[in-house]
Amino acid sequence: MSSRHSIVLATVLRAVKPLVRLLLRHGVTYPAFAAALKRVFLEAAQQELARGNRPPTDSALTLLSGVHRRDVRELTRGEAQRSAGTAAQAAPLGQAGEVVARWMAHPAWRTADGHPRRLLKGGGAGSFDALVAEVSRDVRPRAMLDELLRLGAVVESDAGIELAAAGFAPRRGFAEVNQLLADNLSDHAAASVANLEDGRNLLEQAIYVDELTADSVAQLQKVATRAWKSAFETVMHEAQARFDADARDATPEQRTHRARFGAYYFSQDTREPPQ
Repeated sequence: MSSRHSIVLATVLRAVKPLVRLLLRHGVTYPAFAAALKRVFLEAAQQELARGNRPPTDSALTLLSGVHRRDVRELTRGEAQRSAGTAAQAAPLGQAGEVVARWMAHPAWRTADGHPRRLLKGGGAGSFDALVAEVSRDVRPRAMLDELLRLGAVVESDAGIELAAAGFAPRRGFAEVNQLLADNLSDHAAASVANLEDGRNLLEQAIYVDELTADSVAQLQKVATRAWKSAFETVMHEAQARFDADARDATPEQRTHRARFGAYYFSQDTREPPQ
């Protein structure tokens, strides 16, 4: 019988294979990845120690993570400054996503039949500037519009500003697309681990079927896409309602939770190498 150690290791290795291919396609070799992985192990060890109310000493971090004490000292030095820099880089994408989400979900920015409205340029009620101001008054509307145009999320014309698609999925910015990949896969993995290790009961299900034709998997993808659109509208509407209610009724100290809901679809010809 395999040990828990070997079972978990095999599970993670299988899950990481597609990501290793992504690394290789963009010139990230094993030595570079292994060096960067030290920080991931170290941060995870810090979280585990904090969870058990144990002090994060160099010795404890080395023992739990296997990262050498010399590397522990080097990697923990200046960590606060590095974290602040990372958060600052991620902030613009987060605010752009909030603008699009509010545009899609809030009744004030939707037409009678439920579609995101075309917004007027400039200021005033019902304008793009007013929408941005509802999300943040620290970002200039023109800067936000330029960012959304760069990401391909909106279309600007003489008639106004419109969403380019039914969801926020920037395709033009390689860094932004990779950030979305990291966010989605990280939370998906976190849900699986929480169910396995922490006794949670988070939604994490999938449908699997094989021995299909190429036409059948193409049709299944269309059905899955329609199902996602319906689920997206339902969950996003409730998410916006809960956000608005909590912003009105709860204190900042109470508003400490976050949530992500997603779906995926994948198919392949089983005669090809596993993906």
